[in-house]
Amino acid sequence: MITVTEATASAGALERLSDEGVSIWLDDLSRRRIESGDLAGLVATRNVVGVTTNPSIFQAAIGSGAGYEEQLADLAVRGVTVDEAVRMMTTADVRAAADVLRPVYEATGGRDGRVSIEVDPRLAHDTRATVAEARQLAWLVDRPNVMIKIPATKAGLPAITEVIGAGISVNVTLIFSLERYREVMDAYLAGLERARAAGFDLSGLHSVASFFVSRVDSEIDKRLTLLGTDEALALKGRAALANARLAYEAYEQVFAGPRWQALEDARANRQRPLWASTGVKDPAYKDTLYVDELVAPGTVNTMPEATLNAVADHGDVQGDTVTGGYDGARADLAAVERLGIAYDEVVRQLEDEGVAKFEVAWQDLLDAVTKSLNSKGVDA
Repeated sequence: MITVTEATASAGALERLSDEGVSIWLDDLSRRRIESGDLAGLVATRNVVGVTTNPSIFQAAIGSGAGYEEQLADLAVRGVTVDEAVRMMTTADVRAAADVLRPVYEATGGRDGRVSIEVDPRLAHDTRATVAEARQLAWLVDRPNVMIKIPATKAGLPAITEVIGAGISVNVTLIFSLERYREVMDAYLAGLERARAAGFDLSGLHSVASFFVSRVDSEIDKRLTLLGTDEALALKGRAALANARLAYEAYEQVFAGPRWQALEDARANRQRPLWASTGVKDPAYKDTLYVDELVAPGTVNTMPEATLNAVADHGDVQGDTVTGGYDGARADLAAVERLGIAYDEVVRQLEDEGVAKFEVAWQDLLDAVTKSLNSKGVDA
């Protein structure tokens, strides 16, 4: 139980983060969190203005069965397939969360108050299926503040353009490399151009680009540790921040060009950088590292609850910690490269692993729901 004094103190760091132009989104969702009022409480007291989900989050929530028993029983009686059951449960949660966040959506003109749901990760390398799934999810959730998550794979890039062009807001996920991030922004601009040509009101379209952070350090730190030299060890914990800061530089460049200006004149919204995977994996690092050191205007930081609580308790928000640090960031990544750690290889591996991880989580969820449906006497 948080006391009034504790709530006031904790709000300080979170309020400072919001004042710096960083939108705080929760990287978690479950039916218990919605029905207990916990999500509404985080919105009211912790500056949370959005929610992101992914297959791993749903696997943890629905796989436990907690809060889903009644719906599972109804689905079993209807004899639905396991895929349909999972989609009915996940979209119901996202719809309910979107209703909780609707006042934020209205108050911010659609900028925040967003809830994201991801296309089936098994479709990550199939453009047409991803587009079809995105349309279906938008229809199933049927809320203006939903965002459809599309992975930034090669096949995902044209899907981003097509889905944005159809007037659907998109959260692009699993971005690790600077080159891919620029391709994502290009796909977004192309989608806006297509939407404008189709007569959509661009002011109602929003997008974020989820640039993953901690996993970059996890992989590069592992390689630096194996090298074991003083120079290598001194670079630990620096690559992920450098990568993210250079992503923000790319964002500033793209959204200052003439192509963007023409779209902005048509009332388009910038695709905001979203810092994802901000929970620290190495206990040697401060648990608010990827929040304190990635403060920049016009960004989103989506945090697991543990990170959100850590920032509330002892976050050190000291203004913009991104812009102006680009030369140092380039130097850090160059130093890693000089040690024989190939940046392109690392980010390609992380993308492949990211897609695979979500595929495994989705399959685990399907297996758990299959077991639940079968236990009720229905062949899933």
